Amino acid sequence: MSAKILAFAGALRVGSFNKKLVHIAANAARKAGAEVTVIDLRDFPLPIFDEDLESSDGLPPNRRKLKDLFLAHDGLLLSCPEYNSSITAVLKNTIDWVSRPCEGEKPLGCFDGKVAAIIAASPGALGGLRGLVTVRSILSNIKVIVLPDQIAIVKAHEAFNSDGSLKDPKQLAAVESIATRLVHVTNKLKG
Repeated sequence: MSAKILAFAGALRVGSFNKKLVHIAANAARKAGAEVTVIDLRDFPLPIFDEDLESSDGLPPNRRKLKDLFLAHDGLLLSCPEYNSSITAVLKNTIDWVSRPCEGEKPLGCFDGKVAAIIAASPGALGGLRGLVTVRSILSNIKVIVLPDQIAIVKAHEAFNSDGSLKDPKQLAAVESIATRLVHVTNKLKG
């Protein structure tokens, strides 16, 4: 059975460069034989994580939907925008809500042992590289195996064609290589 990969961008904006990038990577993962589910975090709105809110109102329904998606997949393919040199609020909030345990579930059960590939695109000169450092740190600390390969697409506002494809064949090859490696490593670890 092939790897099941959950793919999404840590962005809400409709025209997000990272949404374009994650679709390119997801297509490469499919070509490598994975079953890929691409989601848009815009379809799973959540309040800002607050333990008092969790205690008084319970867990938001979208949190359960997202958690079920994480549990059903072996790997994560994340395209991570950089806001002010760090991770986006929506990506951190998603991780925080999904990490909350359910009764009878082992701590971090939806992250433990998952394999992740992280990529980024940004209009800036570093392409989101600083944000990837934070994403890598967070995921590693919650028991996710983060592949060492990554790419940060600089000047993202100039990097894509009108159809959403990357203009630079070397960047495209790097993104496809990372997605393919994610599939191969995930399949090996699944046994």
